[in-house]
Amino acid sequence: MTDIDSSLLDQSGNRGTDCTVAVVGAGAVGLTTALDLASERTDVTVYEADTVAGGSSGRAAGVCYNAFAAEPNATLGQEAIDRFRAFEADGAPFTECPYVWLAQTGDNTKVDLVREGIQRMQELGVEAEELDAATLTERFPALRTDDVAVGGVTAGGGYTDAGKYTAWLADRARDAGVSIEEETPVSIETEPPAVRLAGSGDSRRVVDTVIVAAGAHSKELLAAVDVSIPMKPYRVQALVGEVSVGGKPAGWEPIVYDTSADCYLRPHAEGLLAGDGTEECEANPDNYQRDANAEFSENLAARVTHRIPDCGLEVDRAWAGLCTATPDRDPLVGEVRDGVYVATGFQGQGFMRSPAIGRRLADEVLGGDGIEAFDPSRFDGDESFEVREGMAVES
Repeated sequence: MTDIDSSLLDQSGNRGTDCTVAVVGAGAVGLTTALDLASERTDVTVYEADTVAGGSSGRAAGVCYNAFAAEPNATLGQEAIDRFRAFEADGAPFTECPYVWLAQTGDNTKVDLVREGIQRMQELGVEAEELDAATLTERFPALRTDDVAVGGVTAGGGYTDAGKYTAWLADRARDAGVSIEEETPVSIETEPPAVRLAGSGDSRRVVDTVIVAAGAHSKELLAAVDVSIPMKPYRVQALVGEVSVGGKPAGWEPIVYDTSADCYLRPHAEGLLAGDGTEECEANPDNYQRDANAEFSENLAARVTHRIPDCGLEVDRAWAGLCTATPDRDPLVGEVRDGVYVATGFQGQGFMRSPAIGRRLADEVLGGDGIEAFDPSRFDGDESFEVREGMAVES
């Protein structure tokens, strides 16, 4: 992997002394950034229109892995997993397990992409291994593998209850001195950076830095101050159900992503969580269907039981949430105006990378280099593009 300093913000330095920051959005990225800024003695207030994890973080699948085949994602993915592990030792909900991805016989394009991706991961230092069907069966006997042409596995995986994890982050941030103002919608200003409470004409607070980490609402917040970003919200779906695998109702592994069936699944406290249901069109963050489509659960359950024939899946509930897309499928993380930063466009992978993204963004705010590949200035802001699924293997 590239030589990016993974000790950022771990050294005492007090770089944030006398610096005031307003973070808009109490999801995993915003709260991690706030926590890391507070560790540098920055005065941080988080403003959340809903409640902690009330947006995309609370509806996230909680899947985490380091299986990225290009930089800077490979380094950030490993950094995020390492930090999830450290947080787990400090009380955060996080369970390690292998992450498996596979392609089916006859799906030659996906088979080639899986193999090429594993090779690139290995070249970058990711501990990924290519497996044939027989080895998959030996390691993970619950999986059906007679139709599998190739699989990959990494030990750098895990999962969590995204809502509970984000609530834990909020508690940690408060302990570090962060003020979290829930049910407090704000607008932002530039020249100078400021936030203003919605509906309150005299509630303007001028700060040194504003960070917009409001998920699908980030675009409209910035548009109100004439800052355009090429981001589109899109709708995704997931379900939870009871299972019985080898007599064990829960706690089996691994996380599985079937690239040919376009679905993923992971262990869950109640049995199993699975998802796909991506709608590759722009959604309205203020008016989208939060329940899953009527046919979603039946269609996905069929794919899950194909991959785990003896799981005995009984769907309990299903829901929808929003992810955010960009033209190149990489996020927008960095400064968009003097003292105004954004973090959005994660293609459904913001939660899993939040421990790394939050740390890098905090470092940038305090004078560090940031993540060049994610710099929003690589776009003009008015690009036309099609929404593409985030969890996918590509050349």
